[in-house]
Amino acid sequence: MYKRVLLKLSGESLGGPAGKGLETEWLEKYAKEIASAAKAGLQIAIVNGGGNIFRGLQGVGKGFDRVDGDKMGMLATVINSLALSMFIKAEGVDAVVFTSTPMEPHAKYYMRDDAVKVMERGGVALIAGGTGNPFFTTDSGAALRALEIGADALLKGTRVDGVYTADPEKDPTATKYDELSFDEAISKHLKVMDQTAYALCSDGKMPIIVFDMNATGNLTKLLSGEKVGTLVHP
Repeated sequence: MYKRVLLKLSGESLGGPAGKGLETEWLEKYAKEIASAAKAGLQIAIVNGGGNIFRGLQGVGKGFDRVDGDKMGMLATVINSLALSMFIKAEGVDAVVFTSTPMEPHAKYYMRDDAVKVMERGGVALIAGGTGNPFFTTDSGAALRALEIGADALLKGTRVDGVYTADPEKDPTATKYDELSFDEAISKHLKVMDQTAYALCSDGKMPIIVFDMNATGNLTKLLSGEKVGTLVHP
């Protein structure tokens, strides 16, 4: 179905069930899935969140300035990307970490063409640091990068198997959508991605697929054309 995708992973997903720090078991699990897809010919870029280490917005009111807090959150995404890149390399696939602000020698400064070249030669491009600016989420960063690299879809890997009418972990009556439009997602206040990310994807006609990344094989199934998760489309 797709030639090139951007995969968005939350920071909490890399922290395992507790959602804190870095859990090697889950890093290895994700790396195997990603490497398998790359070996099959898919071009993959990844944007990680940083909530397992620090989330700027949560620091507000606890002594953290929002701007500096967001800078700390951006650095957390770099740590996560470096960690995941090591596990992807261990699976025999090249992985290069790019950052939205200069951070050599730890990672390469992000240039769209450089990231695309990595993907075209069979490697994985991990794009860290969000947009490089405070007040933007990593969801917005993922939407921006997906459009920049010419992705066919933005895949949002979560711990639930799609978009529901309510939080299925809290409301047992919640029902799943197989697909819905951006307008429906916004009007129904379905908080899968923030409004800025939705607006970017809507304007750029970038479909979003929300799926359970924790289910082994889901990424491969999705990329081979099976119906997995929820499709959010223009």
